[in-house]
Amino acid sequence: MRMILVTALALTPMLAKESDSEKRLDEAAVVLSEIMATPDKGIPQDLLADAHCIVIVPGLKTAAFLVGGKYGKGYVSCRTRGGAGWSAPGTVRIEGGSFGFQIGGSSTDLVMLVMNHGGEAKLLSSKFTLGGEGSVAAGPVGRTATAQTDLQMHAEILSWSRTQGVFAGLALEGATLRQDLDDNAEIYGKRLDNREILTTAVPVPRSADRLIGELNRHSSREHASTSAGASQ
Repeated sequence: MRMILVTALALTPMLAKESDSEKRLDEAAVVLSEIMATPDKGIPQDLLADAHCIVIVPGLKTAAFLVGGKYGKGYVSCRTRGGAGWSAPGTVRIEGGSFGFQIGGSSTDLVMLVMNHGGEAKLLSSKFTLGGEGSVAAGPVGRTATAQTDLQMHAEILSWSRTQGVFAGLALEGATLRQDLDDNAEIYGKRLDNREILTTAVPVPRSADRLIGELNRHSSREHASTSAGASQ
């Protein structure tokens, strides 16, 4: 009986961590769903349809901007070969940098779209700096990307934030994006790096079904064309 109790106590932290990862995956799915539910104020459909990868970091807290230097954790998924669907998600951390007016917000959700092969190659590395190694610009808001500036059209990465219900483009300068092997181990049972997860057809874990389902639902080229037509 004592052995069973000791074993149960030893497993409790592991189960808590797994629950945290699953909760964060659901939160990322909710962030995408809510943003795309308001097309006139969300990410342009044609940009999402053309994106090579997406990064979603849900629920960053104000305290994270002020102490500790760690901004938060989230997930990255890239197009599968052929571009028909999305890969299983890898985990990421954002550290350092400046988020400008976002400091002081009670909670901030971040979304980044990687728009070309150059940005994707940087994302697949273990660590890179936004605005340094990877050019990043605030993304446009609305049904289509027709309002893009020249800077946005040539940026490798476009970024947005949602704070207290307000969704807007956000220029992320100096923030470091790195993979989180420990969180990958919680989801996949072993320390896979993001390159392997995103490029080698690793099966989507059940805990990520909702997130990948939302990505597939909102990012098809047919969906983008329909939305663009409706706005004309």
